[in-house]
Amino acid sequence: MATDYDSPRKTDEDINEDSLQELQARRVDKGTGTIDIDPDEVAEGMELPGADLSGEELAVRVLPRQSDEFTCSRCFLVHHRSQLAEQRAGQLVCKECT
Repeated sequence: MATDYDSPRKTDEDINEDSLQELQARRVDKGTGTIDIDPDEVAEGMELPGADLSGEELAVRVLPRQSDEFTCSRCFLVHHRSQLAEQRAGQLVCKECT
């Protein structure tokens, strides 16, 4: 949209008056508060528990464990070395599992 920089500018009072008039017009028009929701569109984004996802493919790139990471012997998650809480009998345990 083109802007006419030569036109007179509105003051704060003019802007407030315009917005009051718009609010009063909206109050009269009560139909603007309703939203039409199509139940089919809402259901498209939802996954049901136990749904068959065998035909789906992941689009995530999996990286191998890095040299500064370890696998917790309790939760089996890969953590950074800063999360290492203790080492018991050669098994590494993260801070969350202690």
